[in-house]
Amino acid sequence: MDRLPLILSTLCFLLGFAATLAALKSGHYHPRRFNLGMMATGLLLQTVFLVGRGQAIGHCPLTNLFEALVFLSWSIALLYILIGPAYRLSLLGMFTEPLLFLIQTVALLAPIDALHPVFPPHSPWLEFHAAVSMMAYGAFAMAGVAGVMYLAQERQLKTRRLGTIFFQMPPITALATANMRLLWSGLLLLSVGQASAAAIRVKVAPGVLIWGGAMWFSYLLLLLARRLGPRRVAIFSVVAFVLSVAALCLLNHFSKGTM
Repeated sequence: MDRLPLILSTLCFLLGFAATLAALKSGHYHPRRFNLGMMATGLLLQTVFLVGRGQAIGHCPLTNLFEALVFLSWSIALLYILIGPAYRLSLLGMFTEPLLFLIQTVALLAPIDALHPVFPPHSPWLEFHAAVSMMAYGAFAMAGVAGVMYLAQERQLKTRRLGTIFFQMPPITALATANMRLLWSGLLLLSVGQASAAAIRVKVAPGVLIWGGAMWFSYLLLLLARRLGPRRVAIFSVVAFVLSVAALCLLNHFSKGTM
């Protein structure tokens, strides 16, 4: 029963995505309120689950891979609520909701909700470091979503096969701008997370810090490279997020829950 809010939130994301597809197919696309409502409801249910889990274990719910994936999904949903309407990227939800559904489905079905390892002596800095770092992953995920939208729109323009979805997308320049701003937001959050690690008096797995530093340096080089066009930035955003999630699974093993 403690997973019920998470299961319901997963269904909300699936329902929002299905409704958007149905609206596009019918040619009557007015999903903004419904889509935003499903995303907000899913976010609320995620929050209920995370708060309950945190109270049950007495720590920030980032003690195993299951909780890390749920926290990542929560971060993505939160960022969508904050930046989606502001950028008028109405279709961002359509691309985001299947990602959230996939992440949470994997978390719910995979046998990764292991017994919570014993945390080091309580350290607010440790929990702050883990939470802010996961928020950075969320920002990079949203950048990846914006990158997919950019590449999809660019392909339609090149092939001159403009489907219904094309006319509902924001201008391709707006997608490029949103992608860059999300990357900068993720880099800022990751910088805060890495800086807070210096204040942690308990041991943090070296692999976590090394990978975090490598990610920070890679994204910084990308954002400072002026010669890269929007298309290459979009491709990097997608590939980097996929690699980040893969690395997260590996790092969870080496960090023993102290991400």
